[in-house]
Amino acid sequence: MELIGEFFGTAVLILLGDGVVAGVLLEKSKAKDAGWITITTAWALAVCFGVLVAKTLGSPGAHLNPAVTLSVCIQSGDFSIFLPYSLAQIAGAALGATLVYLYYLPHWKETKDSGIILAVFSTSPAIKHTTSNIISEGLGTFILIFGIHAIFSPQNGGAPGVMGTAFVGLLVWAIGLSLGGTTGYAINPARDLGPRIAHWLLPIPNKGKSNWTYAWLPVVIPLAGGGIAALVIRWGIG
Repeated sequence: MELIGEFFGTAVLILLGDGVVAGVLLEKSKAKDAGWITITTAWALAVCFGVLVAKTLGSPGAHLNPAVTLSVCIQSGDFSIFLPYSLAQIAGAALGATLVYLYYLPHWKETKDSGIILAVFSTSPAIKHTTSNIISEGLGTFILIFGIHAIFSPQNGGAPGVMGTAFVGLLVWAIGLSLGGTTGYAINPARDLGPRIAHWLLPIPNKGKSNWTYAWLPVVIPLAGGGIAALVIRWGIG
């Protein structure tokens, strides 16, 4: 049941998250040019509803993110869930992106810029600078993991249920607004890799290449940033 929850929760996350990007970027969308605040707000809400779906369908942790799963494994010392959870999350993300493709089906032909089409599915840097891009994704994911720990910490009252979910959404909103302008804040390997695979496979009009030369960074670096945060939590603050 946990894997079903992770799969469908991540699918909802990407349907709503990539969906807002499509709405803002694709030609002849009524939401076109709504801007960065619209995108970051909808992504925050996407996280909230993705988490609620995952919990409802049997995943009480509702990770939706291999970096979150890795951090849980590091803190517990048990890595048995990492691979199955990650695969379920990536597959769910690919499903969510496919649904976005179907939902905006007539808009792809109207959008001639292949870079904009790719941006609906996956992240890319505003300025390609590998060191800076690594810092962006690594620090953003560190703040995500450390922030989640703080939200549910007994010292802060251990935010229960829907309240905790809402605060996680607020955290993702803050990361997007403050730290998202450099690389598009993937901060989640599944969020980037699953939709990038969908972009590569789907018969999308006017699409170009899937930019696999950059694709390693939003997968590897969030895992590194999340892993470092988990080590600090486990060994630094207990």
